[in-house]
Amino acid sequence: MIPTLIGAAILVFFLLRLIPGDVCELRLAGTGLYADPAQIDLCRTNLGLNDPVIVQFFKFLFGFVIFDLGDSMWTGQPITYEIGLRFQLSLQVAIMATVVAIGISIPLGAISAIKQDTWIDYVVRAFSIAGIAMPSFWLGILIILGLLILTQAWFGTPWMPPIDYVAPWDDPWRNLTQLIWPAVATGYRYSAVATRMTRSALLEVLREDYIRTARAKGLLEKVIINRHALKNSMLPVVTVIGIEFAFLMGGLVVTEQVFNLNGLGKLFVESVLNNDYALTQALVMVVVTVFVFTNFIVDLFYAWLDPRIRYS
Repeated sequence: MIPTLIGAAILVFFLLRLIPGDVCELRLAGTGLYADPAQIDLCRTNLGLNDPVIVQFFKFLFGFVIFDLGDSMWTGQPITYEIGLRFQLSLQVAIMATVVAIGISIPLGAISAIKQDTWIDYVVRAFSIAGIAMPSFWLGILIILGLLILTQAWFGTPWMPPIDYVAPWDDPWRNLTQLIWPAVATGYRYSAVATRMTRSALLEVLREDYIRTARAKGLLEKVIINRHALKNSMLPVVTVIGIEFAFLMGGLVVTEQVFNLNGLGKLFVESVLNNDYALTQALVMVVVTVFVFTNFIVDLFYAWLDPRIRYS
């Protein structure tokens, strides 16, 4: 985990320096004032951009270790504050979408494998392929239009999800009505991949010798599926779920735009457009950290799902 984080820090820091543009020029141009070289140089000195690159890197690395990411070069606000405002929203959407995806994918994937080559299997496969082919932001647009049309037809007044974020501890119902729809749109796309993986993994396990032995001993099919086959087929499914969860933390840029969510994805775009090196590299490291720790948790799940796996 530690070499991965250090390697990511090296890559993101030095590659960002190759991006054309200067945050000081953008900031001074935004004030409407003429940015002479002296003003630009003063701005760069204040932001530490005139320091040697290796000095800037070690400051960044040390700050990441002690959770002091510095200030945004564009807004001047502490980066931990900027990220903290949006992290809880992105985390909640990712958790809700994961719950939706698990609730859809595992039952449908198991049914599809058990009813292989029947009409049920064909329907589930078509459902999952449609989810893979359908972008989540486009599904989000359909959901919003559907809510407007249905509420207009049923109640005479069109309704759409709230556009201002409310924390779940302040108003749970309003929070749910806003975030459940992006979670459903994203979770369906997410579940499509997991459904296909569950089906293929379970089909492979059902052909194993110990499954035939269990059937020969007279065990109920329900017991065979739930206690033996399904649990042993979950390793690749857990891997897919973990990777997708980590991706959701910073990869929902367009979906956030559709539902007017001010999450990490939107902050990513703003930081890149503003050449805010400090904020961009901090965001990348946050996402990398989420990926690393998610994979670590997935590895621990492996040992719980399969008793043959031991870490010692």
